[in-house]
Amino acid sequence: MRRITHSILQMTGSVIAVEATGVRAGELAVVSSRRGESFAQVIRLDRERVFLQVFAGTAGVSTDDEVRFLGRQMAVSASEALLGRAFDGKGAPRDHGPPLSDHLTPINGPSVNPARRLKPSTMIHTGIPMIDVFNSLVESQKISIFTVAGEPYHELLARVALQARVDVILLGGMGLRYDDFLLLRDRLESEGAMGRAALFIHTAADPLVECLMAPDLTLAVAERFALAGRTVLVLLTDMTNFCDALKEMAISMEQTPSNRGYPGDLYSQLAARYEKAVAFEGAGSVTVLSVTTMPGNDVTHPAPDNTGYITEGQYYLYQGRIEPFGSLSRLKQQVNASTRDDHRTLMDGMIRLYAAYQETLEKRAMGFSLSRWDEKLLNYGVRFEQELMDLSVNIPLFAALDRGWTMLADCFRPEEAGLRRDLMEKYWPKAHDHAANQPE
Repeated sequence: MRRITHSILQMTGSVIAVEATGVRAGELAVVSSRRGESFAQVIRLDRERVFLQVFAGTAGVSTDDEVRFLGRQMAVSASEALLGRAFDGKGAPRDHGPPLSDHLTPINGPSVNPARRLKPSTMIHTGIPMIDVFNSLVESQKISIFTVAGEPYHELLARVALQARVDVILLGGMGLRYDDFLLLRDRLESEGAMGRAALFIHTAADPLVECLMAPDLTLAVAERFALAGRTVLVLLTDMTNFCDALKEMAISMEQTPSNRGYPGDLYSQLAARYEKAVAFEGAGSVTVLSVTTMPGNDVTHPAPDNTGYITEGQYYLYQGRIEPFGSLSRLKQQVNASTRDDHRTLMDGMIRLYAAYQETLEKRAMGFSLSRWDEKLLNYGVRFEQELMDLSVNIPLFAALDRGWTMLADCFRPEEAGLRRDLMEKYWPKAHDHAANQPE
């Protein structure tokens, strides 16, 4: 069993290849060169040939430098001292605070057996009507925000982090611009939420391997907090950058490319991270909300395409709003029947009327004359977008439901809303039912 070698067979980018035995995937090693020592991680095994990703890159590394395997995997501290701190993609402090070495937990552990997972049944309130009312976020759910570059998805993540009713917020950033990192950190600090949050941030200027490790560090910590009874919300951005890092690493190792040059195991790599979402019996839970940017707004791009098969829905953020027709939370039916008795009916009715509003917009664009009903739909659609869809709207669930009833009463007669009679009698705001008294 050779644990130390002085012969590097190949160097491609930040990947080196050596011959060694008794080495495991994910094991850590130390590369000693003229510039000092650097950690490396085993990323591929091919018989006795071992491929390692050097954290600091291979600049200055010679073929006769020493590679020493440590016999352990990458580990991260999962102690309470993490909260309020910011770290880089390998777990080193980014906030100039002291490094942490207590309560170490390995990363890249297996996902929880599905047979031992609890059925998701608890809603996470965010104060965002397009989530709470129409596509509820559910504890232990895995769901992604599909969007394009330039959309305010980091602002949306910051709002969710600030307003979600959870115990711990863990943010994993991949390929972020430094000002995006500052935006997220400063928002959490200014609103007093940093005390329950920890950040693992890889910026575009950091080594590639840290982009691959950032979500694993975040999810390993999340699992430990959940086992200790905490309700944990994990925010990951941007998973497309993570996929691009996998692609670059696969090219470095000369792997046969798959769709658009991405590795053939892209689905498995994404699933290994998303399947960390879980609710433990007698303990806490891990909920994963990620951002997946779609180059050219192309949903068939490998990153969103594979993500859509793994996650339990998506939020489609476009033109600064969460669009109702591109968004789907597949678990919402498990919680919105127990929030308030009108939730599900009102949600369906308002979306049906908003779809009719979209058809009216098409009629108007084609020059057709509009009926009285079309005018009502136009009024309703504008108010729906301004009072519920706009991301600046910040109201709790019940207030959002009440606002929905008010909008319906202001725009339509009771019989035009098409909702259940018993709910109409209970929630229709009679005191200012202007539309009911308008002549046709």
